[in-house]
Amino acid sequence: MGNLLCCIKVDQSTVAVKERFGKFTEVLEPGCHCLPWIFGSQLAGHLSLRLQQLDVRCETKTKDNVFVNVVASVQYRVIIDKASEAYYKLSNPRTQIQAYVFDVIRASVPKLNLDDVFEQKNEIARAVEDELEKVKHLSV
Repeated sequence: MGNLLCCIKVDQSTVAVKERFGKFTEVLEPGCHCLPWIFGSQLAGHLSLRLQQLDVRCETKTKDNVFVNVVASVQYRVIIDKASEAYYKLSNPRTQIQAYVFDVIRASVPKLNLDDVFEQKNEIARAVEDELEKVKHLSV
Protein backbone atom coordinates (compact mmCIF):
# COMPACT_ATOMS: atom_id res chain seq x y z
CA MET A 1 0.00 0.00 0.00
CA GLY A 2 2.90 2.37 0.77
CA ASN A 3 4.27 1.92 -2.75
CA LEU A 4 0.92 2.77 -4.26
CA LEU A 5 0.91 6.09 -2.41
CA CYS A 6 4.65 6.70 -3.07
CA CYS A 7 5.37 6.74 0.67
CA ILE A 8 8.02 4.67 2.42
CA LYS A 9 9.08 4.32 6.03
CA VAL A 10 12.72 4.12 7.10
CA ASP A 11 13.11 2.51 10.52
CA GLN A 12 15.13 3.93 13.42
CA SER A 13 18.89 3.10 13.33
CA THR A 14 18.61 2.51 9.59
CA VAL A 15 19.17 4.57 6.47
CA ALA A 16 17.82 3.91 2.99
CA VAL A 17 19.51 4.55 -0.35
CA LYS A 18 17.34 6.33 -2.91
CA GLU A 19 17.95 6.15 -6.66
CA ARG A 20 16.32 7.88 -9.60
CA PHE A 21 16.41 5.89 -12.85
CA GLY A 22 19.22 3.77 -11.36
CA LYS A 23 21.44 6.69 -10.28
CA PHE A 24 22.08 7.49 -6.62
CA THR A 25 20.26 10.62 -5.44
CA GLU A 26 20.27 10.66 -1.64
CA VAL A 27 20.44 8.80 1.65
CA LEU A 28 17.11 8.78 3.48
CA GLU A 29 17.23 9.04 7.26
CA PRO A 30 14.64 7.45 9.60
CA GLY A 31 11.08 8.62 9.09
CA CYS A 32 8.46 8.84 6.37
CA HIS A 33 9.54 9.80 2.84
CA CYS A 34 7.89 10.39 -0.50
CA LEU A 35 9.28 8.15 -3.24
CA PRO A 36 7.42 8.90 -6.49
CA TRP A 37 8.09 5.71 -8.43
CA ILE A 38 6.20 7.10 -11.41
CA PHE A 39 9.08 9.61 -11.87
CA GLY A 40 11.75 6.91 -11.67
CA SER A 41 12.50 7.06 -7.95
CA GLN A 42 13.15 3.78 -6.23
CA LEU A 43 14.58 2.39 -3.03
CA ALA A 44 17.92 0.69 -3.73
CA GLY A 45 18.39 -0.76 -0.26
CA HIS A 46 18.83 -0.27 3.47
CA LEU A 47 21.89 -0.02 5.73
CA SER A 48 21.87 -0.60 9.47
CA LEU A 49 23.53 2.06 11.62
CA ARG A 50 23.72 -0.26 14.61
CA LEU A 51 27.01 -1.31 16.11
CA GLN A 52 27.85 -4.77 14.77
CA GLN A 53 30.37 -7.30 16.02
CA LEU A 54 32.56 -9.55 13.95
CA ASP A 55 34.49 -12.39 15.63
CA VAL A 56 37.56 -13.27 13.58
CA ARG A 57 39.27 -16.61 14.24
CA CYS A 58 42.79 -16.94 12.92
CA GLU A 59 45.19 -19.85 13.25
CA THR A 60 48.85 -18.91 13.04
CA LYS A 61 52.26 -20.13 14.19
CA THR A 62 54.38 -18.41 16.83
CA LYS A 63 58.12 -17.82 16.69
CA ASP A 64 58.73 -21.02 18.70
CA ASN A 65 56.68 -23.13 16.20
CA VAL A 66 53.51 -23.48 18.25
CA PHE A 67 50.17 -23.13 16.49
CA VAL A 68 47.69 -20.84 18.23
CA ASN A 69 44.10 -19.88 17.53
CA VAL A 70 43.63 -16.15 17.95
CA VAL A 71 40.11 -14.75 18.23
CA ALA A 72 39.69 -11.04 17.62
CA SER A 73 36.36 -9.32 18.14
CA VAL A 74 35.89 -6.26 15.96
CA GLN A 75 33.00 -3.86 16.45
CA TYR A 76 32.04 -1.65 13.52
CA ARG A 77 29.22 0.48 12.19
CA VAL A 78 28.41 2.47 9.08
CA ILE A 79 29.40 6.14 9.19
CA ILE A 80 26.18 7.98 8.34
CA ASP A 81 27.95 10.66 6.27
CA LYS A 82 29.48 7.93 4.10
CA ALA A 83 26.47 5.63 3.86
CA SER A 84 26.27 5.90 0.06
CA GLU A 85 29.94 4.91 -0.26
CA ALA A 86 29.40 1.98 2.08
CA TYR A 87 26.42 0.82 0.02
CA TYR A 88 27.99 1.15 -3.43
CA LYS A 89 31.72 0.54 -2.82
CA LEU A 90 31.72 -2.40 -0.38
CA SER A 91 30.56 -5.72 -1.74
CA ASN A 92 30.99 -7.64 1.53
CA PRO A 93 32.20 -5.47 4.43
CA ARG A 94 32.42 -8.33 6.94
CA THR A 95 34.77 -10.31 4.71
CA GLN A 96 36.83 -7.24 3.88
CA ILE A 97 37.28 -6.30 7.56
CA GLN A 98 38.11 -9.92 8.34
CA ALA A 99 40.88 -9.88 5.70
CA TYR A 100 42.51 -6.83 7.30
CA VAL A 101 42.38 -8.44 10.74
CA PHE A 102 43.89 -11.69 9.38
CA ASP A 103 46.75 -9.74 7.81
CA VAL A 104 47.64 -7.93 11.03
CA ILE A 105 47.44 -11.04 13.22
CA ARG A 106 49.47 -13.13 10.79
CA ALA A 107 52.07 -10.37 10.62
CA SER A 108 52.28 -9.84 14.40
CA VAL A 109 52.03 -13.27 16.04
CA PRO A 110 54.85 -15.08 14.13
CA LYS A 111 57.33 -12.53 15.54
CA LEU A 112 56.48 -13.53 19.13
CA ASN A 113 57.01 -16.57 21.33
CA LEU A 114 53.92 -18.26 22.76
CA ASP A 115 54.27 -16.63 26.19
CA ASP A 116 54.78 -13.22 24.60
CA VAL A 117 51.59 -13.57 22.56
CA PHE A 118 49.53 -13.70 25.76
CA GLU A 119 51.51 -10.89 27.38
CA GLN A 120 51.29 -8.61 24.35
CA LYS A 121 47.66 -9.14 23.41
CA ASN A 122 46.98 -5.43 23.95
CA GLU A 123 49.73 -4.50 21.47
CA ILE A 124 48.27 -6.93 18.91
CA ALA A 125 44.81 -5.42 19.46
CA ARG A 126 46.27 -1.93 19.02
CA ALA A 127 47.95 -3.02 15.76
CA VAL A 128 44.60 -4.33 14.48
CA GLU A 129 42.90 -1.08 15.49
CA ASP A 130 45.61 1.02 13.80
CA GLU A 131 45.31 -0.96 10.57
CA LEU A 132 41.53 -0.62 10.51
CA GLU A 133 41.88 3.11 11.26
CA LYS A 134 44.06 3.46 8.15
CA VAL A 135 41.28 2.01 6.01
CA LYS A 136 38.49 4.00 7.62
CA HIS A 137 37.80 5.33 4.13
CA LEU A 138 35.89 2.07 3.68
CA SER A 139 33.00 3.92 5.35
CA VAL A 140 32.63 1.52 8.26
